[in-house]
Amino acid sequence: MPAAAPRVVLVHAAVLDPERAMLLPDRTVVVEGERIVDVSASSTTPAADRVLDLGGAVLMPGLIDCHVHVTVVTTDVWGMAEWSPAYVTARAVGVLRGMLERGFTTVRDVGGCDFGLARAVAEGHLEGPRIIHGGKMLSQTGGAGEWRGPGRTAVDTHYACPTLAVVCDGVTEVRRAAREEIRRGAHHLKLYLSGAVDAPSDRIDATQFAEEEIRAAVEEAEAAGIYVAGHAYTSRAINRGLRLGVRTIEHGNLMDASSPPLFREHEAFYVPTLATYDALHRRGRELGMPAAALAKLPPVLEGGLAALERAHRAGVAIAYGTDLLAEMHGEQSREFTLRAEVQPAADILRSATTIAARLLRLEGEIGVVAAGARADLLVIDGDPLRDVRVLSNPDRHLLLVMQGGRIVTDRLGGRP
Repeated sequence: MPAAAPRVVLVHAAVLDPERAMLLPDRTVVVEGERIVDVSASSTTPAADRVLDLGGAVLMPGLIDCHVHVTVVTTDVWGMAEWSPAYVTARAVGVLRGMLERGFTTVRDVGGCDFGLARAVAEGHLEGPRIIHGGKMLSQTGGAGEWRGPGRTAVDTHYACPTLAVVCDGVTEVRRAAREEIRRGAHHLKLYLSGAVDAPSDRIDATQFAEEEIRAAVEEAEAAGIYVAGHAYTSRAINRGLRLGVRTIEHGNLMDASSPPLFREHEAFYVPTLATYDALHRRGRELGMPAAALAKLPPVLEGGLAALERAHRAGVAIAYGTDLLAEMHGEQSREFTLRAEVQPAADILRSATTIAARLLRLEGEIGVVAAGARADLLVIDGDPLRDVRVLSNPDRHLLLVMQGGRIVTDRLGGRP
């Protein structure tokens, strides 16, 4: 375990309160160990191991990405199924470090990352964001998580194989697969409710799993005190999942006006992932994305912003997500710029802080600068409330990253 963090005091900070969409000027923030112990307007600097004078720079909570796949380290996701798990983990080390350096101090992995990798990060053996993991996704045969193409008859079904999903058919198999993920410590379950861009054998507009199978997974999750996340593009798939108790919908690019009222009725969360379609459109071919996947891209690329705007105008709870892979993980912060085309800065900031914390059931723990919260803090050169796009350029605007009281990145320069 790493040594306990020292007592750090940050003074003259403009503290960003995402929920109220305001800056609190000239605040003093005291960090002891992994937590914030005081936030005040006091002009007296408490005793500390280190004092950081922020000189009016913006201090904000660490960012939260609610849709990542930290182990997807190649665009050839089908070929990765045959790689050594140790090799995949070794390549994931850089992915994790990059996320943390961009200011993402917590992520929700919705397919691929297991309890072992999450534990290695939690114990300090690897450096990266806090991982809220769900293990492997659940897919039907021939569904979006089924990585056998039409001409492939065999696949390694050992759990340690670095695929993103387990295949299960029928209520009994779904219950067993759900219980296996729960046994391994999953914080949520993930179901494919529709087809996917990167799947070789299905259509984007397909619905997947029978209603009784979805209901079985929801029942198992609720019995264990967790929830189900659902991959879905069309309103046909989205609405079906919401009515059956799925708590978060991922992507949703092709939703129509029938879906937002159901989100509100069921108090569900929407997690758009615009960055991945934008990146795939620009870079997918050069990075070796299979042609079959690229052929599915146009409708979801074109529909993403419209779906986000529709959900935003309806008051749906929208969380930040990116869903990037391979070399495209580096574009994680671009989601801020893409969403800024249809959402105000304050709402985008909430999506990556307080709303994301609610989705993760970690309200008051993360996503806020407040006494008792974890000391996940960022120092920003610029005001994200005026222009949220400053968060899209962390190399220029991100001066400091603190996670759990430990300074990870320090670019404060000549400041004390």
